[in-house]
Amino acid sequence: MSDPHHSHSEHEDEAHEGPVKTVKQLIAAVIFAFVIPIAVIVLLVSYVGSQPQPAAGSDGMGPEATARRIQPVAQVEVKDASDVASLKSGEQVYAAQCVACHGAGLAGAPKLGDAAAWAPRIAQGYNTLLTSALKGKGAMGAQGGGDFSDFEIARAVVHVANKAGASFAEPKAPAAAASASN
Repeated sequence: MSDPHHSHSEHEDEAHEGPVKTVKQLIAAVIFAFVIPIAVIVLLVSYVGSQPQPAAGSDGMGPEATARRIQPVAQVEVKDASDVASLKSGEQVYAAQCVACHGAGLAGAPKLGDAAAWAPRIAQGYNTLLTSALKGKGAMGAQGGGDFSDFEIARAVVHVANKAGASFAEPKAPAAAASASN
């Protein structure tokens, strides 16, 4: 009796063989499967590596980058308060600094020219208005020490108050005030 598990014909054995039948074919398959892809990868890496590309942060040691790193955080600008011609007028300071809130009446700020809203403030006097402007009051931040000198802020206070009916005199320039006290 024949073994049912071993009853294969020769034709069935050939169908189950792989495509590699000789040692030459095996070597060629290994070369194509491993050596060629590795060679392609090496060639691609050398091609990409040969292109001149700046690396991230490569300008970090350049003179411009060094100058940016060591520049001061803040700058101090000293204005000559005696040069009245270079100082801004009250109207100019109002237009640059105050109009944002006092032009539209934002955050409870009295509008420019609103005599009823300004009357109680004007009644407190020029020095009180100036102190409020320089140090801040309510929602208004301090204006002293900002873009404008205290003298320029004083001019703006006079401008705004006079538009609402006050009759404050224009403040004296710092040099004129210093020479008047001597």
